[in-house]
Formats: sequence, structure tokens, C-alpha cells
Amino acid sequence: MPRIPLKRTKADVPAEYAHVIDGVMEVFGAVRGPFGVLLHSPAMAELLLPMVPFVREQSVVADLPRMLAVLAAVRERKAKYVWGAQVGYARRVDVPEALIDLIRSQGDTAALPEDQRDAIDYARQLTLTNRCDQGLFDRMLAKHGAQWMVEMTASMNFYSFLCGMTNAFDVPVTEGLDILPE
Repeated sequence: MPRIPLKRTKADVPAEYAHVIDGVMEVFGAVRGPFGVLLHSPAMAELLLPMVPFVREQSVVADLPRMLAVLAAVRERKAKYVWGAQVGYARRVDVPEALIDLIRSQGDTAALPEDQRDAIDYARQLTLTNRCDQGLFDRMLAKHGAQWMVEMTASMNFYSFLCGMTNAFDVPVTEGLDILPE
């Protein structure tokens, strides 16, 4: 049970913010998850909403490394709603199930190809310690460049922010989403 009522319709927000509900509907098809909470501050929700299509469609970071980092960060934050939603999206962009399972189980990345291992390890380090090993950072920066690093870091941290929102307000997992183990 969420700690506050979730906003879901235009009737739930001041009339001057009805367009924000339309925007959420356009991006997600429904108002759910963190946006049900964020709409308690519709001006803030309006500012945050464009991050979703940017991260998914405009970022220079390809789907696979971005989703590995997002899933790893979300897993470490133990965010059940965001995990379920992002696993669904990861499957839609063809992230291999074996990689989703490895992240779900917080498995060892040592046997993975370097790019996959680096994306997961980078997210885990930043999420758990708020720091990243210099060698890992330097290797990723040399391979991908500054814009890529900025967008990768912002993407995973945006979803970490959403984890904080859903965890703080006990947003329930939508039926049919992947379940994160305890």
C-alpha cells in the first residue's frame, strides 16, 4: 500500500497541469509507478518526464550497456517497482535473459565480455559507494568518450532517483512485472 495516494488522472492535479498527465500517458500509456508520486508536484514531474524519452531514444549510449547499468543500479537500490518496469523494458530491447538473471542474483561479472562487465560494475560501484574505481572509469572514458560517460552516468542515476521515490513511498509493483527477490 503506498504511503500517499497515487495521482493518476487529470482530476488529481490542478487544471493548469492537466497537460502533464497527457505527457505521462504519451510516454508510458498510463500513469503509474514513480509518476503517480511525482504528480504530487506536477511542475517537477513535468521537468523530469522528458528524461525518459531522452534516455531511451536520444542518448548516445546503446540499449545494452545502458540497460545493464540501469538494472544493476536498480537492483542495488532494491527498488521493486522500478526493477519490474525496467526488466520489462530491457526485454523489449533484447537484453539477454542470462544478463538480467545475473544482475537479479547479484552475480559475478568476471566471465562477461569487458563492455558488459564494465557497465554493471560501474553501476554497482557508484550505487553502493558513490564512487568508481579510477581504472574502470579511465577504461570506459577512453573507449567511449566524455559525452557517453555523462549520459551513461545520468541514465543510471535518473533511474536511481526513481528508485528513491518508489521506495520512499512504497509504490507497489504492478501486476505482471518481474519480481525482485528479497
